[in-house]
Amino acid sequence: MAETLELSKSELVSIAQERLEKAIGDASWTAREKLALSCRILFDGGHDSGLAGQITCRAPTSGTYYTQQLGLGFDEISESNLITVDEDLNVVAGNGIPNPANRFHSWIYRARPEVNCIIHTHPTYAAALSMLEVPLAIAHMDTSPLYDDCAFLPKWPGIPVGNEEGAIISAALGQKRAILLAHHGQLVVGKTIEEACMLAYLMERAAKLQLIAMAAGTIQPLPEALAREAHDWVSTKKRDAVTFAYFARRALRNHADCLS
Repeated sequence: MAETLELSKSELVSIAQERLEKAIGDASWTAREKLALSCRILFDGGHDSGLAGQITCRAPTSGTYYTQQLGLGFDEISESNLITVDEDLNVVAGNGIPNPANRFHSWIYRARPEVNCIIHTHPTYAAALSMLEVPLAIAHMDTSPLYDDCAFLPKWPGIPVGNEEGAIISAALGQKRAILLAHHGQLVVGKTIEEACMLAYLMERAAKLQLIAMAAGTIQPLPEALAREAHDWVSTKKRDAVTFAYFARRALRNHADCLS
């Protein structure tokens, strides 16, 4: 006989969260493997724009992080070809050189000690939206993890290889988890690689939905209380982990060399 049909929404939310905590264990992938998987997931999700974009995560030694070699696309990144760099972009382990635009990652890591992964890409729909100089609109349940969590840099400061761009982008991001960069692309941060990857994937979908909706009519806002409830419901470590695992399995079917 059913025992939950008379429970309140808050009680059901607590039960669901408790079940998720118990059912989902920690992934066995290393940080380098998750970073490589993220590259393949995002490549399949439309984040391919040649060699533009960077992905990084903190390495064990303070002041260093893993990133991809300049010259390799997201579809070519594997655990074995990642490099380790310091805050000055000197290579401390691995072959090749980093993208010089990684400089602004160092600024964000210094400003946000809780952040462990940064993903910056130029996917088609986010890049197109950035050309309009309008913020990302979050008006659908699926994109609610970005509700009031996506900043906007309204003017392009130029190529992000100087310290000026690092200061500008880091300040514009503030304490949010994502930012749309006018005439540029998107950037997300996460306490975990899984969180950052799923936010990056979701942000491009949000931009796509926005452009489609704008072409059809006027986007209507979500009720604030319900949007915040949805944001918090989805924005958990376990939810990120189980969603990332699904996309990782899908990526591995397409990219068997990812973890070689």
